[in-house]
Amino acid sequence: MEEAQKAIQQLFGKIKDIKDKAEKSEQMVKDITRDIKQLDHAKRHLTTSITTLNHLHMLAGGVDSLEAMTRRRQYGEVANLLQGVVNVLEHFNKYMGIPQIRQLSERVKAAQNELGQQILADFEEAFPSQGTKRPGGPSNVLRDACLVANVLDPRIKQEIIKKFIKQHLSEYLVLFQENQDVAWLDKIDRRYAWIKRQLVDYEEKYGRMFPQEWCMTERIAVEFCHVTRTELSKIMRTRAKEIEVKLLLFAIQRTTNFEGLLAKRFSGCTLGDGTVKKPEVPPPSTNPFLEDEAGTETDEIVIEKSDAEKPKKPKAPDNPFHGIVSKCFEPHLYVYIESQDKNLSELIDRFVADFKAQGPPKPNVDEGGAVLPSCADLFVYYKKCMVQCSQLSTGEPMIALTTIFQKYLREYAWKILSGNLPKTTSSSSGLTITSLLKEKEGSEVAKFTLEELCLICSILSTAEYCLATTQQLEEKLKEKVDASLVERINLTGETDTFSIVISNSIQLLVQDLDAACDPALTAMSKMQWQNVEHVGDQSPYVTSVILHIKQNVPIIRDNLASTRKYFTQFCIKFANSFIPKFINHLFKCKPISMVGAEQLLLDTHSLKMVLLDLPSIGSQVVRKAPASYTRIVVKGMTRAEMILKVVMAPHEPPVVFVDNYIKLLADCSTDTFQKILDMKGLKRSEQSSMLDLFRQRLPAPPSGAESTGSLSLSTPTPEQESSRIRKLEKLIKKRL
Repeated sequence: MEEAQKAIQQLFGKIKDIKDKAEKSEQMVKDITRDIKQLDHAKRHLTTSITTLNHLHMLAGGVDSLEAMTRRRQYGEVANLLQGVVNVLEHFNKYMGIPQIRQLSERVKAAQNELGQQILADFEEAFPSQGTKRPGGPSNVLRDACLVANVLDPRIKQEIIKKFIKQHLSEYLVLFQENQDVAWLDKIDRRYAWIKRQLVDYEEKYGRMFPQEWCMTERIAVEFCHVTRTELSKIMRTRAKEIEVKLLLFAIQRTTNFEGLLAKRFSGCTLGDGTVKKPEVPPPSTNPFLEDEAGTETDEIVIEKSDAEKPKKPKAPDNPFHGIVSKCFEPHLYVYIESQDKNLSELIDRFVADFKAQGPPKPNVDEGGAVLPSCADLFVYYKKCMVQCSQLSTGEPMIALTTIFQKYLREYAWKILSGNLPKTTSSSSGLTITSLLKEKEGSEVAKFTLEELCLICSILSTAEYCLATTQQLEEKLKEKVDASLVERINLTGETDTFSIVISNSIQLLVQDLDAACDPALTAMSKMQWQNVEHVGDQSPYVTSVILHIKQNVPIIRDNLASTRKYFTQFCIKFANSFIPKFINHLFKCKPISMVGAEQLLLDTHSLKMVLLDLPSIGSQVVRKAPASYTRIVVKGMTRAEMILKVVMAPHEPPVVFVDNYIKLLADCSTDTFQKILDMKGLKRSEQSSMLDLFRQRLPAPPSGAESTGSLSLSTPTPEQESSRIRKLEKLIKKRL
């Protein structure tokens, strides 16, 4: 243990020695590094001092050289030296408190000011403000002076540019003074020819004198545009009464052509905030109002699905110079708008005169109906005006032109379309029942002629064309006009007008066919149905109705082949008009015997089959009738059949008759029930007891519903209607 303790004590002693040596080594390292840091600081300060002294030497020498070269106008050497002096001077920004440094800085600023004034004086001497004489060629001294101006205050460069351009255009202001004959709009080409010659002259003589980045050629052209716009505005205000539309359009066309030439030649990089801003690129158009290009402004507008699916041509880039001169014409565009108003008025009058002279269009069955050629002419003219106006202005003049468009769209709708619709007549009312019943196949009652039917269909097709094209015109106008004015473009009223023309045309066709069938229905109601002894073929009135349908519908369908949806509307409206009228005349057939009711049932079924086949009647291509139309016919004619079935049913016992009536007709109206009783020929006493029983057997109205004299039961399902129809067909076959 004693030996171990001694060993431990020796170990601790050695550890302490090592620790002491380590501390001494650390202190020694600190002493060494402290000396090295001092050396590093000394080296850095020494380097900075040497560099600063070197810069100071360069600055002092450079300032002396700069002043000497300035006096000798050695601008080529000054350009490089001045930039170097300015860069060196930046290193002494924190030493400006030292008098010597501040003095050198002031000498540099003084040299810069002297250079600026001297260069301006040299340019004034070379290009005096008074007079038009200029040196025959570029000056090397001035070329180097421009390089110096790039380093000086930017105002020096701007002053040089301003004075040179002003002197370069001084001749222009003299030649085209307001009192000169050449200054008027009819000789506007000479202005642009003059500047073209001047730009060529500049390139030849002074193209190398100014640095390329100054874009002097473009600056001269832009300043010429500003001066021209001001001068043209002034002279047009003075001679406003002399401005005619042809002269105005000539001047605008030449001006826009010149602006397009500038766009091809220059980039527009010198245009500042004070010039005409570059128009925003509108979003890609999706409307099918044909091409955007002005070069196709006279092409006819054709609306076809294939055109809409064709890929659009890439739009040409916008012209940054657009409006830089032509904007001066905008206050005088009222002359153009008034001219278009007058031209469109004459165009509409010509359309009216041509229609009266040429008469209605010939039937054009092969192409699905003739669209009046005047509508295409109208929209072609509209497109031409729109393209022209958008080139002149996309602001308020476009709104004024839109108002003119709206005015003559309405006039076209009323004068050309509605004004030429045939007028309905009531001459068919003079026909007697006897003559109708004896009517031979192929004879006609008073109705529209073939030409009149074709005219109505042509007007309907034209109105549809105008409706679709007006919607596209609205979209195109919104693309052309400024974004802030888009909300003021609205042609909804005009599209509604064409919709009214379409509706009126369909109504005329329906009324004509409906009126042609009226004598037949009147004959049906006047027949002595209680005296019919046997069921035969369909009655003469049915043959008459079918004859009129076969005469009219194929003509209408063929002339509306290109507008199938409106032919479907015609069929639906006719069914909605004819079927209720047929049922009303059915109620007038009283009294009716059992055999008479069976004959009426046969007639009703025949009419139903004809109506179901009406959309394709007389057509070589049989198409399935639209489901919406079929539902109307089935529902209406089934009701007529059910009425006759109730009439055929025995009225004894009364309870069974009443229940059967409610079940078959699903009609709780006492008026309808009264009409059924009249058709059966019951006496008033029998009818009274039947009505009392009918009121007792009516189903209770739903809770909370108001009690009325007429309640509507749930309509039969299609399966129930189909079952009843099959039973009815069996009954008719059995009777036949």
